[in-house]
Amino acid sequence: MAASTSDGGSVKQSNNSTSEDTEPSTEEFCPGFKDVDAFVKHGLGAVVAATKASACLPQAGDEFDFYRSFPGFQDFCAIQGDRLLQTMSQLMQHYGCSSLMKDRNKLTGLEDRFDLVVESNDVVLEKVGIMLDEASGMNRSQPVMPTGYQPPKIVVSSWNRKVSRGAQTFCLLQAKNIQRPQLKFKEKVDNSNTPFVSKIFIKPNATKPLPSCLKRNYHKERPEDLDVPAALADFIHQLRTQEHMDDMFSHPYQYELDHLVMPQHLGHKPEPQMYKPLAETSCKFIDTLEDLVALNEKLAKTTEFAVDLEHHSYRSFLGITCLMQISTREEDFIIDALELRSEMNVLNESFTDPTIIKVFHGADLDIEWLQKDFGVYVVNMFDTHQAARSLNLGRNSLDHLLKVFCDVDSNKRYQLADWRIRPLPGEMLQYAQADTHYLLYVYDRLRADLFDAANGQPSLVQVVWSKSKDLCLKKYVKPIFTEDSYMELYRKQKKSFNSQQLMAFRLLYSWRDKMAREEDESTGYVLPNHMMMKIAEELPKEPQGIVACCNPTPPLVRQQLNELHQLIKQAREIPLLKVSHAERAAPFGVWPQLSESTLFGPHDTSHVSESGFIELSSHGRSRHVLQTPDITFYLTILVSASFSSYNSGHLTVAQQKARNITDSFENPFRMYLPSKDIHISKNAKYDPSSKIYEISNQWKLQTPTLSLHTACCTILQHNIKYMCLHFLWRI
Repeated sequence: MAASTSDGGSVKQSNNSTSEDTEPSTEEFCPGFKDVDAFVKHGLGAVVAATKASACLPQAGDEFDFYRSFPGFQDFCAIQGDRLLQTMSQLMQHYGCSSLMKDRNKLTGLEDRFDLVVESNDVVLEKVGIMLDEASGMNRSQPVMPTGYQPPKIVVSSWNRKVSRGAQTFCLLQAKNIQRPQLKFKEKVDNSNTPFVSKIFIKPNATKPLPSCLKRNYHKERPEDLDVPAALADFIHQLRTQEHMDDMFSHPYQYELDHLVMPQHLGHKPEPQMYKPLAETSCKFIDTLEDLVALNEKLAKTTEFAVDLEHHSYRSFLGITCLMQISTREEDFIIDALELRSEMNVLNESFTDPTIIKVFHGADLDIEWLQKDFGVYVVNMFDTHQAARSLNLGRNSLDHLLKVFCDVDSNKRYQLADWRIRPLPGEMLQYAQADTHYLLYVYDRLRADLFDAANGQPSLVQVVWSKSKDLCLKKYVKPIFTEDSYMELYRKQKKSFNSQQLMAFRLLYSWRDKMAREEDESTGYVLPNHMMMKIAEELPKEPQGIVACCNPTPPLVRQQLNELHQLIKQAREIPLLKVSHAERAAPFGVWPQLSESTLFGPHDTSHVSESGFIELSSHGRSRHVLQTPDITFYLTILVSASFSSYNSGHLTVAQQKARNITDSFENPFRMYLPSKDIHISKNAKYDPSSKIYEISNQWKLQTPTLSLHTACCTILQHNIKYMCLHFLWRI
């Protein structure tokens, strides 16, 4: 085969001549799989299916113990367990590992099996790493990631390599030696726990002027020009002024978008304009202010252009927009949004022009990123994702649209790449260019299909345009930390924590949010959710136990290990109470009084400190409470208490009938009560040596000790009485 050249035609001709001389090979990679890709896809599908199946199994705890009580489930588990052990043994034998998975010693058998699995995993992973290095032509002495940039070959990961004839290219998923771009920003990233204020200070194409508070926000309140106390005082003053507060947090182009009318040319069926070949289209990389201004002047003369963004969120708390791609009918542009971050607002002139249509695909997040990072807003947009949904295409992704309309297979090798890398390799630039190069043609085809689906009427186009306009009205909302923020994540978990575990989870959540804001890292980088849940569940007594719950251990966790250990110790010192699922969703002010819980968040509306609860407990209040409080239990006490104030001789006929009905209820604890023949002294409950005294003090079931009864009996007594009388009257 002739060597590949930059000329696409010569390469194609060489490939054609080769295909004529050689017959296609029918040799299979292994039985049932034609090549490695088919084998990998099948293996990945099997792993995903197994993972989904394992997630449907009963969870460890009460649920699993309940199912284990059925002989059929127990036998099924035993059979499947033997099959799994046999399969694992075969895999271990294949890699030359010890495969004695069954052990007669019931005491240490589980630990021995676990050690065997860990050892086998280490062996397998080490062999896989060696083989991948050998396949790429590397050895252990060569660095995986070079310290300097060596275009166009950059090695980032050993699990995503593509070997070609004569040359090697690598997918840049992540680069560990990148200098943080936040250090070069002219304006410091604001990770404070305060609402987001728009960065716009000039409003092009305005029908309604920009509020004065936003103008002053730029000219007077810049951090580098104003001392912190004065800025804070001015900010508080603006918050106290309702008019300023509404203007500050409102959408700057709310009025313009509300009065926007769909352009007339969208009401006619278009003739799709074919795109130019990607190789023949000029693509300009813009990283200077002069080029950005020139681009804005070009865009102002067009009637439509396509836009896309590349974003990075792993090494930043709020995320960073790294790249912007813009395509017209003739040219493609790639803007370095990191270098021009503070100058990107220049594009507001063209992005807010109501006569120019901006074509996005899936602009839900793009609209927010433009506001957050650049203060750029969009007026008059057409979202091809909304159009695909209106046509019910089944798949609404850009990959699918490119395949259907352009017969282009989108290369998603760099979809998860680290777009902070500078300078960008040619492969990544080409990938970014392709995201918007075909989008205007897809926009034409979708509009034509919308007209056909509506029998030549523009009704569906109007619907898509209206939905796109609603997306333009979206406002970026900054993540705000509150004392109850941890409950949103906790309720999504299937596990139920006790008071100590929930306390640890709350403290870890608060620590993670604080560290993420201070270090400008994502919460997933500081401490992933599953690791945080594991630490809160295990409550390790030693710092090394925290490390054992994290694999691999995040860098900030290792640095702040002692602080995390102190948080876990603080959680272990509170009283141990069980927080049931019913208590999670209980209204404020109910369960904290019933269970005397020292928890916080939605379970605690009293503003008493934790030490105050401990002091109350030390003054004779019992810490023993019912672990699964049932509301019917307390209602029963209230009903009985409402009738206890009446003697049987002073009850009316209806009241006597009601008492007879309540007495006829079967007591579930009757089997534990003494028989009538046994004489019990009336003073037994005051005798410390008696069992009655012990039970009475342990559960505190006397009416005066129940805080709920003492708080609500006087209010609900008459209501319950009349409810019962009304019930008896209907009978």
